[in-house]
Amino acid sequence: MLYLPDNGDQTSTQWLPYAMVGSMTRTVRYSFCLPLILSCICCESDEPSPTSSRNELEITAPSSPDQHSSADLEPASDAAVVPESIAGTDVVYTESREECAGRNPYRNAYFGDLHVHTGLSFDAWTYDIRVRPRDAYRFASGEELRLPPLDENGEGTRIAKLLRPLDFVAVTDHAEYLAEIRGCTDPDSEVYARPMCVEYRIGGQDSVYQFGLPLADTAPVRFEELCGDTGMDCPAVSAGVWSEIQEAAETFYDRTEACRLTTFVAYEYSGSPLVRNAHRNVIFRNKNVPALPTTYFDQSDVWGLWQRLQVECLDGDNGCDVLAIPHNSNWSNGAMFTPEYPGAESLEQEKERAEFRLRMEPIVEIFQHKGDAECKNGLEAFMGGDEYCDFEKLRPVFDDCKDGVGFGGNAGIGCMSWRDFYRYVLIDGLKEEGRMGANPFKLGVIAGTDTHAGLAGNTAEATYPGHLGIQDASPDDRMARPGATPGGVLENPGGLTGVWSVENSRDALFEAMRRREVFGTTGPRILPRFFGGWGFAADSCGASGWLEAAYQQGVPMGGDLPVAPSNAAAPTFIVQADRDATDEGAPLARVQVIKGWVDGDGTKRSKVFDVVVADDIDTMSVDTQTCTRTAVGMDTACRVWTDPEFDPSVAAVYYARIIEAPSCRWSTYLCNTLPADQQPETCTDTDIRKVIHERAWTSPIWYTPSS
Repeated sequence: MLYLPDNGDQTSTQWLPYAMVGSMTRTVRYSFCLPLILSCICCESDEPSPTSSRNELEITAPSSPDQHSSADLEPASDAAVVPESIAGTDVVYTESREECAGRNPYRNAYFGDLHVHTGLSFDAWTYDIRVRPRDAYRFASGEELRLPPLDENGEGTRIAKLLRPLDFVAVTDHAEYLAEIRGCTDPDSEVYARPMCVEYRIGGQDSVYQFGLPLADTAPVRFEELCGDTGMDCPAVSAGVWSEIQEAAETFYDRTEACRLTTFVAYEYSGSPLVRNAHRNVIFRNKNVPALPTTYFDQSDVWGLWQRLQVECLDGDNGCDVLAIPHNSNWSNGAMFTPEYPGAESLEQEKERAEFRLRMEPIVEIFQHKGDAECKNGLEAFMGGDEYCDFEKLRPVFDDCKDGVGFGGNAGIGCMSWRDFYRYVLIDGLKEEGRMGANPFKLGVIAGTDTHAGLAGNTAEATYPGHLGIQDASPDDRMARPGATPGGVLENPGGLTGVWSVENSRDALFEAMRRREVFGTTGPRILPRFFGGWGFAADSCGASGWLEAAYQQGVPMGGDLPVAPSNAAAPTFIVQADRDATDEGAPLARVQVIKGWVDGDGTKRSKVFDVVVADDIDTMSVDTQTCTRTAVGMDTACRVWTDPEFDPSVAAVYYARIIEAPSCRWSTYLCNTLPADQQPETCTDTDIRKVIHERAWTSPIWYTPSS
């Protein structure tokens, strides 16, 4: 029996299976150092992993994205007359394609999913997921996809289909084990009959533990039985699977002027050192990509990942460009956004590393099926409540790491840190910039699903079929407490990434992500606009040409406020939002601006400002038996807002949050479909919220005092 330390987290025993903590025989057999499980028998060393070269990290100034473009391709021309000062108006193409017919220099909103797994991922195949990247792209285009249980022919027996196709998508299968899973599931492979593969094909949680355990080691090694001297040529097999991923993305990328679907070549880097999350989705700008993905086995810390991407992509001459997107900081025990600058021996070197980090990671995934990572009530470093911070938390009980770093987050145990949450990381970035002149956490915001069934963008609460194939086949399984699945009743359908881009092409979308003109939603296709400047007219909302003026006179989400003119008292912001008018959306209840700053004594602070509130907000409610709403709310909202507490000497960060009227949670919809005598116990559990407030977050706008 494994001993799990009592850390006060009431969910610990429920989460034990998902901790990848199999039987003791598995742990002994594979001999992996898991401090969480073995009560610090193995301890984290201060020495760097030999594969990461942390103390020898060489940081060079990355080239600008434009320098990776093909010299013989000219930027697109615009029919509209747009000032050159508006960033992103001209797209620098790195590929040959037609210009999109719907091109708009003042941006269209495109919705997609940059976090999608298929049966190529080790923890998806085990749940009878047999879909491949091609199937996920078909689904994103609006076609049906079949889910387990499988019939006698290996075909799914449940059907899923999007209510609306996506505009863009990236399949992000785990880079780790691409070869091993292909070998274990291909009858013609030389390792197919080996005991480890036979055991893996049994499927279920034990198979996830078997392959998940090494990803919790700080010095991971591949399985000798599969990739050793008598095993497969794992690099060659991985290259074959990587080619399949690339070919699928290329096949389904619409290069015509219709621009119906944009696909990105991508993968997930899936390290979980000390059972805490360090995962990144790696997104490439075009079809020019490295020969192989960089895995946790290749580089066992993210600085090594970034360095490898720089060497193999950014420093090359083949037009390769890339960015990495961290996700689930809420599972990282404070480690994902700890300010660290390996090898730096001076403040200037720290600044170089901070700029390098930001170049590699300009955006972060704030929400997906493992929960919300915007903010958390009750953390000691940030006293004061925000009623909307208790939204979709997969871990309702926690210990406060305070200023430390813990372990065990991927297992749903261990402490939580204020650094696990986006709002507070933004504020910490201001503090770092004040200290050394560079902000490593100037992060835009997106959302995704993290589906492990190829269901790209499948976020509708009313028809949500789950994320894990056979594990979600019955209501009892889907409504189970954490343990049977990574989330069970506490997980959610995930969210969508929104991009404001001149067109739906790889280059245009990628450039928008790079400049952080992006937003995230919890599923509904809410349309938020957020501009900052110094002199927006008070009647800008609804005025003719307001959008053009906003771009010309200010900066959009993701930007930095320009130097204030001498007559400016405080910055003004245009906050505008339109509801999702389909059944997937609800009327808008609130439009808010969240401000973060650091006091003169170093105290990190934030405040929520209500900018627009629906007149009938006090009467908003939902009949949980029918999921009928009882209030009208707002279809659109807009206001020019000025910070009433602005101090020109204090750096600040601002982002907008749009809150919908309450609506039924997916679990409520599911329970309502079942007769009372067939409902799982959690259908009547008062701890499970029946109603939620869907929402959207914009990327921030930053203010820096002039020197």
